[in-house]
Amino acid sequence: MQQIRARLPHYLALGAVATAILFAVVWVLFIAGNTSLGPAIDNPKDFFITLLNGVTAAGLYFVVASGFTLIFGLMRIVNLAHGSFFLLGGYIALRLQRSFVGGGSFFGLMSDQVSLANWVLPLLIATTIIAASGLLTQQLFLRWNQGQDLRQALITIALSIILADQMLAHFGGTAQDISWPRTLDAFVNLRLYGIKYPVTRLFILGLAIGVGGLLWLWLKKTRTGMVIRAGVDDPAMVSALGINIQFTFATAFLVGSALAGIGGVIGGSFAGLAPGVDGQWLLNSLVVVIIGGMGSLGGAAIGALLYGLVTSFSAAYLPENYTFYSVIFTFALLALVLAFRPYGLFGRAA
Repeated sequence: MQQIRARLPHYLALGAVATAILFAVVWVLFIAGNTSLGPAIDNPKDFFITLLNGVTAAGLYFVVASGFTLIFGLMRIVNLAHGSFFLLGGYIALRLQRSFVGGGSFFGLMSDQVSLANWVLPLLIATTIIAASGLLTQQLFLRWNQGQDLRQALITIALSIILADQMLAHFGGTAQDISWPRTLDAFVNLRLYGIKYPVTRLFILGLAIGVGGLLWLWLKKTRTGMVIRAGVDDPAMVSALGINIQFTFATAFLVGSALAGIGGVIGGSFAGLAPGVDGQWLLNSLVVVIIGGMGSLGGAAIGALLYGLVTSFSAAYLPENYTFYSVIFTFALLALVLAFRPYGLFGRAA
């Protein structure tokens, strides 16, 4: 009886969460009054489009957050310039694409002007530059402050402020976007309620699955991945075995920064680039990593999926006069996860 009383607040909280989830499901499926889409049972087409939008957006969240979870979650390096690397990678690809294609209006290039090579080549160059920039940052500033979280945070905040000022000076303050190539700027018939869905969104989802698979193989099935995981837990022991732990950490930081660059190019094509986007994507990455758990690649995938679905459905199924409150649901999700799993869904204590 005493144990039941001690656990009673926990059971009550679980009951409240289950009730809230049940109400949300019933609301979306059967009620959804005064919303732009209406109940899902009456409008299944828009329901499935909203579902697909959440899943494909989660793909982009995962690509960016996977680099962050590699650096911050797994290696315990506080890199608050991750969002700046994202935005810088997008701007570099934007400038390269317009240089390769030439022409274009104030609003950018039309997709029929852009070949696949004119999109892939800027992606590769921008990713390489961002990876090298991340490696340089790690070697010059962060390597000497391993384990000093406050110093790392202050250094990378200062770097992000400098980069933000320079990007504003060189790329301007107006919103711009990278043009998709004409081969991807199309629609595919899903043969489900007559839905014709953008190929670009499905491409983002496929890319995210590929990135996740390659990272899993690298971290779980290769010697370098095992050394990274062992080196975080006990760097002295790994060094005593004759392994160059600093080289391994530098490699991991390079990969994490490269993923920020890839995310910047994809995000610049998907949602555009503008001053302030760096902070937004840093926050997105933090939320995904905290929900999924520090250092867990699978957790980052689940966290990105939950985050993408919550943002998609809350924006679509809230009453029209209250859609600006959709951001509250994101932090409600974060609070719920931390209340029951303080280290995230798949995380563990450092």
